[in-house]
Amino acid sequence: MAALQPFSCGVVGARSFPLFEGLRLAPTAARTSSCVGARGMALKSRSFSGLVVKAATVIAPKYTSIQPVGDRVLVKIKSSEEQTSGGILLPTTAQTKPQSGEVVAVGEGRTIGKIEIKIGIEAGKQVVYSKYAGTELEFNGSNHLLLKEDDLIGILETDDIKDLKPLNDRVLIKVAEAEEKTAGGLLLTQATKEKPSVGTVIAAGPGNLDPEGNRTPLKLEAGSTVMFSKYAGSEFKSSDGAEFIVLRASDVMAVLSS
Repeated sequence: MAALQPFSCGVVGARSFPLFEGLRLAPTAARTSSCVGARGMALKSRSFSGLVVKAATVIAPKYTSIQPVGDRVLVKIKSSEEQTSGGILLPTTAQTKPQSGEVVAVGEGRTIGKIEIKIGIEAGKQVVYSKYAGTELEFNGSNHLLLKEDDLIGILETDDIKDLKPLNDRVLIKVAEAEEKTAGGLLLTQATKEKPSVGTVIAAGPGNLDPEGNRTPLKLEAGSTVMFSKYAGSEFKSSDGAEFIVLRASDVMAVLSS
């Protein structure tokens, strides 16, 4: 019986892995792979056309308006070019997907028990919203987001995140700087610094609504030093490079005092 002979595969081209341009997979026709077996037979891989992934739902031009239903809000997303130099619209993860936009339409509100609660934000307001919230729409040549009112983090009063006005049970916290040394005096590099989960409350929202439609005030006050869940909330940087986080009050674990 003839012994099985090993074979090797090679890739012809500049790179040996797929190239991506954003979400568009670069064509592979120029990068032909071949496998040569024991009998000298060459096997060529198939070429695939470019793969395009489109996340947003495209609204046909025949529809001229979108009216949200219930407690939903329609937000026109700010493009990357409209972001401030201070990075307020970008999370500290350096991703380019904006988390800010302008409210262009609101629903009629929701019902709690027998009480009707209107949406507490008006069209024209600049808002920040949760990173993965809502449904993306392409409408009238612009990107929009249709999301629930509760997914709105806060209102942007200025161009700096430190002036954010939190909504509902959200809290704006200035994150404490990472320690430069260990307890034993060892200097820490940027890579070994532990991400802080302690900060100072800058502003707190008005609280959630109870079954009677009344606000339940948050027990967190501006100026308090708090410990919060490490992976909670949305992170931002202000124009001066300071780090901030916006999270729900339930993600605050303790109030610290000296």
